[in-house]
Amino acid sequence: MQERGPNIVWLITEDSSPQHMQLYNEGGASMPNIEKLAKEGIVYNNAFSNAPVCSVARSTLITGCYAPRIFTQFHRRIELSTLPEDVKPFPYYLKQAGYYTSNNHKQDYNFIMPEGVWDESSREANYKNRKNGQPFFHVQSHNLSHEGSLHFDQKAIDKTPNEDLENIKIFPYHPQTKTFRYSYHHFRNLHTLTDKLMGELLTDLEQEGLMEETIIFYFADHGGALPRSKGYAYESGLQVPLVIYIPEKWKHLFNHNKGSRSDTFVEFVDFGPTVLSIAGIVPPSSVDGTAVLGKYADPSKIQNKNTAFGHADRFDEKYDLVRTLRVGNYKYMRNYQPFNVDGLYNFYRYKMLGYKEWRALYLSGELNEKQRQFFEFRSAEALYDLDQDPHELNDLSSSVEHQEILTHLRDQLREKLVSLPDLSFYPEPFLLENALRKPVDFGLSHRYQIQELIAIADLNLYSFAEAEQQLRQALSDKNPWKRYWGLIACSSFGSDAKSLLPKILEILNKDQENLVRFRALEYLMMNKQPYQTKIIKEILKSAKSMTEANLMLNSLALIKSLNSSFKLDLSKDIFPSEWYEKENDLVNRRMDYLISKSNDVR
Repeated sequence: MQERGPNIVWLITEDSSPQHMQLYNEGGASMPNIEKLAKEGIVYNNAFSNAPVCSVARSTLITGCYAPRIFTQFHRRIELSTLPEDVKPFPYYLKQAGYYTSNNHKQDYNFIMPEGVWDESSREANYKNRKNGQPFFHVQSHNLSHEGSLHFDQKAIDKTPNEDLENIKIFPYHPQTKTFRYSYHHFRNLHTLTDKLMGELLTDLEQEGLMEETIIFYFADHGGALPRSKGYAYESGLQVPLVIYIPEKWKHLFNHNKGSRSDTFVEFVDFGPTVLSIAGIVPPSSVDGTAVLGKYADPSKIQNKNTAFGHADRFDEKYDLVRTLRVGNYKYMRNYQPFNVDGLYNFYRYKMLGYKEWRALYLSGELNEKQRQFFEFRSAEALYDLDQDPHELNDLSSSVEHQEILTHLRDQLREKLVSLPDLSFYPEPFLLENALRKPVDFGLSHRYQIQELIAIADLNLYSFAEAEQQLRQALSDKNPWKRYWGLIACSSFGSDAKSLLPKILEILNKDQENLVRFRALEYLMMNKQPYQTKIIKEILKSAKSMTEANLMLNSLALIKSLNSSFKLDLSKDIFPSEWYEKENDLVNRRMDYLISKSNDVR
């Protein structure tokens, strides 16, 4: 056993946002226990989850690896992926070094958990079960602020006096309504209540005489739960609070004064390596993150660390592909399928009254320009100056004076995706069939093909005239996924790509790959081009898996959200019953929405 290191505790709250905390923003929730820790530690102003949803974020936290590299990027896993042999969840290394490792209690990982990680992981798990004198790593998760707590009914709003809500300031992208004021009010109250729960563990540590032996992290598993937060790669979904308490005994492991704030960027991939470094353990070279504290942190590099990578893929039944790069106060956002509007229907999201009201106000034409953005086509790329535009509403990608920084961040992000490589440029059903057991090996052996797919996806950054010839080549390529991305680029161009209609129709009628045919159909439907309606059922009936069916249904859900008169002659029995027999089955959720007579989600 190595020389005894400090105890380490993680206090994690679900769906909590620094935007709604007094520690970060005036008017936010009071959290006196966390604020007390901050006075004896460090507050990080720039801490980020790499993904805006729990299973993906937690898979990153525990491995120190970017999810699109190890096939843990889809929420929630259809099947569990397998970690490469040289990647272990980091508590494994702590356990090997003599630590007692306990987790209470949420795991929610998108991979098969290897043996030897936790001594105890359950609702009863406790650091007190360790041997006498044994150092411990304990994780305590709190779900009081989880998104589900915002599924209140209208009565809760109606019985709340207006004067209780009059000082609530609503973000500019939300409607200025009582529903949203109450949502903010309720959500912030949950932060305060959760702080009380965390205070119980802190009191327990104090009574056990362990505060001077224990380094404590407080953070959230990703950004907030209010509409346009969880599931979305905006700062509201990616930025997390981070406070690290420093006992006097262990202050030599930190490069900060107590009670200070740090502008160093810390990503979730960094958390595992940092804990290992604090414990005196060399972080493995197989991880993507960097230790920012402890024995193996390099102060000269950490001081200037100012980048964060973000990603959003499937979130329940709702598909998207968004990648972001934050460098200092600039945020670059790449929407690879810009026609996938943010407000696309998702069953669990729309259980929230805020989502329902927001969409209803959009359909009735009662929103201003900033509030409408959530339901409208996005640009293929966007650039935000967060100093001037913290809510990411003013896209600078067309600004002449910002072209240099735009090009720099675009190239930097592309280089990042190629270097991983990013598996999401293959559709999820294909990855499940071909990459599930050895995703990292698959990515490395397909690195150059992924680079080619990214190049085709990037054609929607050009004018159609500039991209047309390469699109023609992509649509005729023998590789189905090049045809697939060529069609997505065509849909990004909309009617500008009408010169490719003959080829798109040929693909629809003759291609051998269901997903490619459906992307061709998607283009026709989005651009109101004629097609035989029976072909929808024909392709869906030939779906080879539930995941493939759900990906195709996503396109139909998009069309319905864009066109209130869109009607489908479909029934669930075109699919095997096991794909929709459970209420929460993704195909069941999508079909319920698609075959409903109304576009009203209320």
